[in-house]
Amino acid sequence: MSTNLTNDVVIFGLDNSKELSEQIGKVLKREIVPANKIVFADGERILSSSITVRNKNVFIICNTSKPVNDNLMDLLIFVDSLKRASAKYINVVITYYGYARQDRKVNGREPISSKLIADLLTIAGVTKIIAIDLHNPSIQGFFNIPVDDLRGQFIFSQELKSRKEKFVIVSPDHGGAVRARQLAELLQNEEEIAIIDKRRTGPNKCEIMGVLGEVENKNVVIFDDIIDTGGTIINAVKALKEKGAKKVIVAATHGLFSRGFDMFENNDLVDEVIVSNSTSQSQSLIGSNYKKLKVLSLAKFLALVIEANINKTSITEVYNAYSKRNIK
Repeated sequence: MSTNLTNDVVIFGLDNSKELSEQIGKVLKREIVPANKIVFADGERILSSSITVRNKNVFIICNTSKPVNDNLMDLLIFVDSLKRASAKYINVVITYYGYARQDRKVNGREPISSKLIADLLTIAGVTKIIAIDLHNPSIQGFFNIPVDDLRGQFIFSQELKSRKEKFVIVSPDHGGAVRARQLAELLQNEEEIAIIDKRRTGPNKCEIMGVLGEVENKNVVIFDDIIDTGGTIINAVKALKEKGAKKVIVAATHGLFSRGFDMFENNDLVDEVIVSNSTSQSQSLIGSNYKKLKVLSLAKFLALVIEANINKTSITEVYNAYSKRNIK
């Protein structure tokens, strides 16, 4: 990798993204510095840097998946410590943005928590956010600092292209149709996408109304940004099978698996589940005995993006390299 990583750059990895941080460090041929962390008996914590960051361009690799509040406070406290230590720039590579699903008021008197988190990060001292597949791209507008909302489709397109099969890309709801279309275009897919028509009846609950599109006798990939409890996805798989789909692969950038992975592993209708290592939960499943799980590493992709930010080059060049499969 050709890069201009000077001594003015420091890359930190918080302990919730330790493995991914180390992988990124190997690609960049850079040391990843851990944060000093002390947790007191009452749960309070203090995080700080063990090295000088004065006038440095700092990157923090982290995620705010389960436990969301602990990980979020770790990040805010560490950012505050770097700001008070006179870091010049504080770039947060947040591979999973907690509270992203609270991006609007559905009912009266509800909070918009993703906006609150954006305000907290900005006030703490973050100068740029690098995120992956924000649940709603409009969350970028909650920030008054630059935000790179990276597209996870590029990682999944590389994996699916290597399989030499044709897939119909299925969105699990109307809101994800654009995401599904982008993945289909990257695959140069001649098939039309399909959409699961569903009605949400409560948190983590939905009713499948039907399938829009042709899936009979075809291999399909249900592509979403988040798998949480998995109930919605399982219902979507059932609906696709009832419509005559052959192989059904479930793919999502963020694997939370709040109810564990066994519900997928033991389900005869699910052929495979593909996620990235954006969360602590998906990272912890690497090396498990699950036969239906594949975890893709974001290390190369994020390393290229960090490199582009340091060298002040366009991230579009990274996207183009993945589109053309020009990744070494």
